Amino acid sequence: MLKSKTFLKKTRAGGVMKIVREHYLRDDIGCGAPGCAACGSAHEGPVLEPQPLDPASSLCPQPHYLLPDTNVLLHQIVSVWRPGTWASVASSLRPPGSLETYVEQKQGENSNDRNDRAIRVAAKWYNEHLKKMSAENQLQVIFITNDKKNKEKAVEEGIPAFTCEEYVKSLTANPELIDRLACLSEEGNEIESGKIIFLEHLPLSKLQQGIKSGTYLQGTFRASRENYLEATVWVHGDAEENKEIILQGLKNLNRAIHEDIVAVELLPKNQWVAPSSVVLHDEGQNEDDVEKEEERERILKTVVNEKMLKPTGRVVGIIKRNWRPYCGMLSKSDIKESRRHLFTPADKRIPRIRIETRQASTLEGQRIIVAIDGWPRNSRYPNGHFVKNLGEVGDKETETEVLLLEHDVPHQPFSQAVLSFLPKMPWSITEKDMKNREDLRHLCVCSVDPPGCTDIDDALHCRELENGNLEVGVHIADVSHFIRPGNALDQESARRGTTVYLCEKRIDMVPELLSSNLCSLRCNVDRLAFSCIWEMNHNAEILKTRFTKSAINSKASLTYAEAQMRIDSASMNDDITVSLRGLNKLAKILKKRRIEKGALTLSSPEVRFHMDSETHDPIDLQTKELRETNSMVEEFMLLANISVAKKIHEEFSEHALLRKHPAPPPSNYEILVKAAKSKNLEIKTDTAKSLADSLDRADCPTFPYLNTLLRILATRCMMQAVYFCSGMDNDFHHYGLASPIYTHFTSPIRRYADIIVHRLLAVAIGADCTYPELTDKHKLADLCKNLNFRHKMAQYAQRASVAFHTQLFFKSKGIVSEEAYILFVRKNAIVVLIPKYGLEGTVFFEEKDKPQPRLTYDDEIPSLKIEDTVFHIFDKVKVKIMLDSTNLQHQKIRMSLVEPQIPGISIPTDTSNMDIKEPESKKKKLEK
Repeated sequence: MLKSKTFLKKTRAGGVMKIVREHYLRDDIGCGAPGCAACGSAHEGPVLEPQPLDPASSLCPQPHYLLPDTNVLLHQIVSVWRPGTWASVASSLRPPGSLETYVEQKQGENSNDRNDRAIRVAAKWYNEHLKKMSAENQLQVIFITNDKKNKEKAVEEGIPAFTCEEYVKSLTANPELIDRLACLSEEGNEIESGKIIFLEHLPLSKLQQGIKSGTYLQGTFRASRENYLEATVWVHGDAEENKEIILQGLKNLNRAIHEDIVAVELLPKNQWVAPSSVVLHDEGQNEDDVEKEEERERILKTVVNEKMLKPTGRVVGIIKRNWRPYCGMLSKSDIKESRRHLFTPADKRIPRIRIETRQASTLEGQRIIVAIDGWPRNSRYPNGHFVKNLGEVGDKETETEVLLLEHDVPHQPFSQAVLSFLPKMPWSITEKDMKNREDLRHLCVCSVDPPGCTDIDDALHCRELENGNLEVGVHIADVSHFIRPGNALDQESARRGTTVYLCEKRIDMVPELLSSNLCSLRCNVDRLAFSCIWEMNHNAEILKTRFTKSAINSKASLTYAEAQMRIDSASMNDDITVSLRGLNKLAKILKKRRIEKGALTLSSPEVRFHMDSETHDPIDLQTKELRETNSMVEEFMLLANISVAKKIHEEFSEHALLRKHPAPPPSNYEILVKAAKSKNLEIKTDTAKSLADSLDRADCPTFPYLNTLLRILATRCMMQAVYFCSGMDNDFHHYGLASPIYTHFTSPIRRYADIIVHRLLAVAIGADCTYPELTDKHKLADLCKNLNFRHKMAQYAQRASVAFHTQLFFKSKGIVSEEAYILFVRKNAIVVLIPKYGLEGTVFFEEKDKPQPRLTYDDEIPSLKIEDTVFHIFDKVKVKIMLDSTNLQHQKIRMSLVEPQIPGISIPTDTSNMDIKEPESKKKKLEK
């Protein structure tokens, strides 16, 4: 049956357009209930649970399905409606094209009322339809709504209807589910007699008007990890002069939460402030002690140089909340029998959340998930509800789950729909596979990777040609051959964006059959590749470049150490070794040339854990050793990426997926320039070349590690490199590599960006056909946005994994004393780097319940004077390292000053009798 609706719409040009909407209604769509004789074989797609659970509800004693309305589903989907627990949710409603349940909007009826009526019609239809089943199989559909009028109308129409709270409280066998009910309104959960703390948020209509007129600015709220009373708002759009706005103090933050889209009002210039150098963490137990907050806010406001003042503002409204479920721990109330407690998120940028639970004793010492419901004006903290218990704090599996959830890393097993697109085993290269592909299996190709690597993306070869020149090839796994555009495997790979490497675990972007087998360029097996081949002279000058899909057979899978040993060995002269020596010689020339052009050689300490083979706990922690072979592989990967970037941009000037590294603003370099000046060195930052040359000249014979420290600090000044679509940007330059154009081609097993680049290159050389999304710059820009987010989150997750395993290492090692260098000075602390472990930490000089030392902070030098001792950046100190478990939520590596000796501050060299107090809950729950 066909229903149509016609209406007229005025166009922007002033014309009139006639629009016809047609609805095709069917009468052969099944209800979804198994065993329904009336529907027979009419079921399409997913069906309802064959045996709805009997949840022992005092309101609905017989087995039943639940039909929640949209608002209930939105508010409770995270915490209550979980498959396999106490109810079966009718998630597949009768489609809108069903003749029996189609509802037209009545005249004068708004969309919301029409939708409410449509759900009631569906609920009524289900109940009447299911009565036709046999008596012993008869089921009921219960309508769940929190809308008072909607519920009243449902009851009038004879539909069993309850609010979510009524239904959950009727589940007498599961009283703990009450904890999972979302608070329905901010006002409904305000603290009794609480005074107003925050200004009211302006309505969206006023915010939009203000943004349009320029009164307000729209941006993303980014809370500080180091100071809970400070945040920045990164302004959207073209407001370059006020790109970043500082917010200081609770009232100016005005209930915004990290990643919210907010509207801010700039304060007058006489109220502008400088970014604070104070480290402040919210550790108070009294959830509404605002007077103490005001006291702490005064610490932030110190006299500073006028040049350091930044545009400062306050949040006037929320445009879009970006809340998510948060992992963390319960901070149990000191009040006996209290049901109201504070939840402390693992992410320090998220405020504490007030929840009500009857399970506080059970949840203490556990990692749990909590969702935010609202933030009243008279509450110091937002309200929320308990969602899920993840497990015991400190447990490796639990902590890994927490860091994956906190960094939004997709880590569920691949679905059957995704796996169905994998090639059938056993697999081998066929004649069809060799179409548009060169057979390069005769070449002496080898791979060089870290030890234990199974997802081998790249392999290399170098041989002398008859004309005396050299042929150099970079061969990359042809992942795009196996992952075709638009299927479930492709969509899941695009969603994940990148493989995430944790200390003991790898979260693959593609299923293991591809990542560790069919795509991995392992030795002595035939594999499909995408090759970039150059003809070079012996001075590493490129004479010719060609790209081809290929088939290769790697002759060796080497580690960096094994490849280095072959290069250095006087007795080895086989084909593989000769190829490696040729590659290494060319790589040195390429690197020298890159650096001469202004490419930066920066430094970032990386660590490697040695694990116990039985317990899998870290038993040693070392900084990674870099060899010539690391640089050799890097040089050819960079060269391949640049060559491919040029080719795809030539062919697809508007649709090339490229990668750029923006030049940092001059203000980013202030700390580097000041730190170098304190050591009588000059760092020039006007261009990448001048920075590179300055770093090369910054040498101190009596302090050889100084240059490394400067390069580490320079790394912190850099901007994040990002993917972008060539048709949506004019600036292609890669600052760090001093390259006018760059992309990612060399790691398609672990980066989805590389798969897109492979597809573009394949079309450019005629080896594959295009498809619409590949040449849609808007879709490509959206894809880049997701890839940039996933890449950033993967980096953060990796750092969190390193931090957790570092804690495990020092837990077993106990207290150690090591030399360290100061990286940053704060108003009340110094941040130090310990070269032996590549470990960074903060030494605080103000502690609770202890006499406060005399501190003098100078931002210009920069320096921190403690009593009569002055600390500068890069000064050498000695610190004690220990695991501080006094705060179960945020167990941390604690560092204390040993040398230089400052009475009342430094701790004695012999700390064998030191006792870091552990809370009783930890002793009970975590002792092994």
